[in-house]
Amino acid sequence: MATVARLKRRPEFLTVAASRRRWVAPGFILQAARRPEDSELPLAPRIGFTASRKVGIAVKRNRARRRLREAANLVLPKRGTPGFDYVLVARGGTLTHDFAALVADLETALVRVHAEAEKRGAA
Repeated sequence: MATVARLKRRPEFLTVAASRRRWVAPGFILQAARRPEDSELPLAPRIGFTASRKVGIAVKRNRARRRLREAANLVLPKRGTPGFDYVLVARGGTLTHDFAALVADLETALVRVHAEAEKRGAA
């Protein structure tokens, strides 16, 4: 799976947040939601990025989103599940966390968020 599409509209972000499927790591929060079966969108996973003012001024928020975007570009093509939408929410630790640890946390978060869903029976 080589391509990962982007979430860009607010209702898409709200749909993912409403699924209440998430994993919290020191550098980010991963939210995930399965798209409806009747969705006309391609099966490739989609991802969105967000950083609130809690992260800092605009320069820091943009840097946090860039770090998350690069981590997602490395991990999602391998670990992303088709038919899912993901949102990465930056936290204060996004800027200070080691990048290799950020990537490892994202891999762990993807595995855990899907394992929890399977355990609950709502894959």
